[in-house]
Amino acid sequence: QVQLVESGGGLVQPGGSLRLSCAASESIFNRNTMGWFRQAPGKQRELLGTISAGGSTNYADSVKGRFTISKNNAKNTGYLQMNSLKPNDTAVYYCWAYVTGKNIWGQGTQVTVSS
Repeated sequence: QVQLVESGGGLVQPGGSLRLSCAASESIFNRNTMGWFRQAPGKQRELLGTISAGGSTNYADSVKGRFTISKNNAKNTGYLQMNSLKPNDTAVYYCWAYVTGKNIWGQGTQVTVSS
């Protein structure tokens, strides 16, 4: 089964930037949609955005203009570039892919925005 592993989370000050990575165990991003979600304590998991196999992106209004999703098919890796981070961006961030009718999730990586 395909596995996704996120990395790049951590503590960042308000206004700062982080880039998360999502490494897939197989070459899937050139054929399937992938995306990023986050879940803050006490809240539902929130879709941040997606990138299609062809590279088209869509974003939630809450992150549009601040977050950018990209991928490198040759490296089987997706990315979430986060700029102008705010304290309410604090959450566990998950990458996701839709592969042969199944939702595949990473284990999550914590992002904390605090001074």
